[in-house]
Amino acid sequence: MMHVQAGPYLEVHGLSKSYGEDEARVEVLRNIDVSVEKGEICVLLGPSGSGKSTFLNIVGGLEPADAGTIRVGNATITNMEAGDLVEYRRRELGFIFQFYNLVPDLTVTENIEVCQYLSSDPLPMDDLLRSLGLWEHRRKFPHEISGGQQQRCAIGRALVKNPGLLLCDEPTGALDYHTSKEILELMEQVNRAYGCTIVIVTHNDAIKHMAHRILRLRDGELVSDELNSNVLPARELEW
Repeated sequence: MMHVQAGPYLEVHGLSKSYGEDEARVEVLRNIDVSVEKGEICVLLGPSGSGKSTFLNIVGGLEPADAGTIRVGNATITNMEAGDLVEYRRRELGFIFQFYNLVPDLTVTENIEVCQYLSSDPLPMDDLLRSLGLWEHRRKFPHEISGGQQQRCAIGRALVKNPGLLLCDEPTGALDYHTSKEILELMEQVNRAYGCTIVIVTHNDAIKHMAHRILRLRDGELVSDELNSNVLPARELEW
């Protein structure tokens, strides 16, 4: 898999976050510094409670930071007002979660179209449905397709906006081994085809082998940040 670095795209400096007050105060993130290149697949590893999802939520503009700065592309999101954050999420971000959050009364196509209308430069719907392997299922409702197909639909919903940054929180956590591999291969294809930067939060250590950059969090601290010199195709991952 070819990978050409084109300069920092996601830059995080001194990011800190805590919850609670006084004796009940818990530091969830402590002075995190990270720089991710444009077009990288970045995997963020760590045990439960290490701060992975909080990191993703803050980068995604869903939670405020206590301290530090976050720059995505040309925008410093830690300085943004609520309205600007909404526009940032619409313009720049795609979210994929462990649970698909599809609208049950909408077809596959309609679930994806919901986000298509948010973008001024969406991807072509028919091309996207075909690349996701959903063309023949496009008129079905979520309860009529498998879990893997539902996750593909969720990925399509995130991708149709043509985002610069794709944030994935345990995207294979609810899937079996075979379907997980298919979804990871799809993300790999998305990265190559559309050039979007991808951050994947996961408990699955094996996924690091398909990433260009591997981050590890422990107790809210970034304990390692390394480039992967031997990126494996997703189909070769084993766990």
